[in-house]
Formats: sequence, C-alpha cells, structure tokens
Amino acid sequence: MVKVKREDGPHPVDKHVGRRVCEKRLALAYNQSDLARALGLTFQQVQKYEKGANRISASKLWDIARFFKVDIGYFFEGLNGAGPGMAEDRVGFDHDFPATRYTIEIGRLAPQLSTAQQKLVLELVRDMTVRPDAEET
Repeated sequence: MVKVKREDGPHPVDKHVGRRVCEKRLALAYNQSDLARALGLTFQQVQKYEKGANRISASKLWDIARFFKVDIGYFFEGLNGAGPGMAEDRVGFDHDFPATRYTIEIGRLAPQLSTAQQKLVLELVRDMTVRPDAEET
C-alpha cells in the first residue's frame, strides 16, 4: 500500500465538499441553523463541515443530500484532478470562487436574462472590477 504524504490542515476534497454544501445551502436560502436543526447538529458543526475543518461522514452527507433534494454526487462536482475513482469533469467551470449570498444570487438570476442582457451585465462587472475606486459595501 502506497502512503501519500499530505500537508497539515483540511484535505482538499473535504474543503470542496464543504464549499458545495455551503453553496447549496445559500442557494436554497437556508441558514446554518436551519441545516443543523434538520440534521440534529449544532450550527457550529455545520460551520466546521462547510470550511472543511471537520470531515463529513458518508451517512451525514447522505442526509444532507436528502435535505437539499440533490444527488450525493452534487457535492463532488467540479473536483479538479484525475485518478483512480475520479471521473473526468463534465464542465470546465472553476468552483474555487468565494461563495457568498451575492455571488450565489447572481448565478441564480443570470440565466433569466437574455443573451444581450447577460453581455451587458458582464461588461458592467468587468468595468467595476478594473476600477480601483470602486466602493465595497
């Protein structure tokens, strides 16, 4: 059996799965307490899961998937890398962006816009990100 040396800290897969739990929770407008209550946990434990600090057991991930009404594979979508047991990514989308309620909301609403509107919004966002004087709120 080959041992793989890894850095201290959360495993990248645990972080990815936790981030996907957080993204789905925000997309469905649940707070950490809502999810915790449904799973019989504390909101602090949900926080640790979402940060990848604590690994989510298979049975708990199953419960989370049932609560969100998603396939368990949802939490592994977008994982980078290939190896034994790893399917190729179907979509080349980088999920490594900060998942906030605002980025989730933007992503949820964008498909409702026409292609022309999406292009205008994209131009606006690009302009806002290159301006050094843009205010944060």
